[in-house]
Amino acid sequence: MSATPLIDKLVERRVSDPRGFADRVAERARSDWKGGEPLMVIAADHPARGALRAGSDQYAMADRESLLERCVTALSRPGVNGFLGTSDMVQDLANLGVLDGKVVFGSMNRGGFAGASFEIDDRMTGYDVEGVVSQDLTGGKMLMRYDFEDRDTAETVATCAATVDALARAGRIAMVEPFISGRDASGRVVNDLSTEAVVKSVAMTAGLGADSAWTWLKLPAVEGMEEVARASSMPILLLGGEVSADAEATRRMWAQALAPSTVQGLVLGRSLLYPSDGDVAAAVDNAVKLLEV
Repeated sequence: MSATPLIDKLVERRVSDPRGFADRVAERARSDWKGGEPLMVIAADHPARGALRAGSDQYAMADRESLLERCVTALSRPGVNGFLGTSDMVQDLANLGVLDGKVVFGSMNRGGFAGASFEIDDRMTGYDVEGVVSQDLTGGKMLMRYDFEDRDTAETVATCAATVDALARAGRIAMVEPFISGRDASGRVVNDLSTEAVVKSVAMTAGLGADSAWTWLKLPAVEGMEEVARASSMPILLLGGEVSADAEATRRMWAQALAPSTVQGLVLGRSLLYPSDGDVAAAVDNAVKLLEV
């Protein structure tokens, strides 16, 4: 007889005890992580923005059972000490018991749906500050795309700046993921990953809000990471980006990007959860080794 699907277990708990289901996040065993220690965070907040593709599969992340199984595997590996996700994923994984002892970040602005005409107007449709505090999360994460040709950028910047301040007042980390963005010939939003563009995005993001003491940056691993790191005094976590066909080349890129002293760890999603060879545990273990050097 096969094991009960994770979704079935979660649905039963959601139906029979929704209050207990919600409270499980706040009741989880807390992490003993201290600032200055490397962070290895698994990220799974893409689906809430309609970004379901992993590798060549356009709907890979639409299969919630598969996504949960992959997250459970990743979070069980030695050296993994954090998770980043929307409330549905955080609550599902907390009720599966795999967020005990982990640092948890709530994903906040998921309203910039992939492919939408209003994608840059990235509304706060995920966690709010009250939710981050009430569930005792370590912080909240925001995506901040600067499109100089799209007036909706101004509203997103103002909203993110206000949220940075609100998180700081609550003593929670504001993890901001900035990009210089634009639209290609087909109208799709694309991010500029040149060193110059990433440096500029860091400089602009460092000035958001009235209190930067709690602001961390989530940045792509790019050429010239030393130059990027010198653009602010803020702690940096490296993001994983798209699934790569050359996992070893990606690992070498991460290893180089981890060199600056301001880089505090990795926040990796699809690149670890959907590796090209299908071995989630090995992908995670190889990433953790980079933080042990």
